[in-house]
Amino acid sequence: MCDVQKYIDIYEELEKLEPDDTLQLVLEAKTEAQKDFFEMLGDYLLALKQQELIGRKLI
Repeated sequence: MCDVQKYIDIYEELEKLEPDDTLQLVLEAKTEAQKDFFEMLGDYLLALKQQELIGRKLI
């Protein structure tokens, strides 16, 4: 069984990333799989921010 709290902690850390951070991760990825992962993470975080702004009717 996995350590659920460990992955919750990782998730909470990843949520703190800024767009520049995810870009840096993509540019410095060592493998194509890492690059793809960080690109998807950046897209996910952007979508969360868009949902937040839409909810606040700022866009």
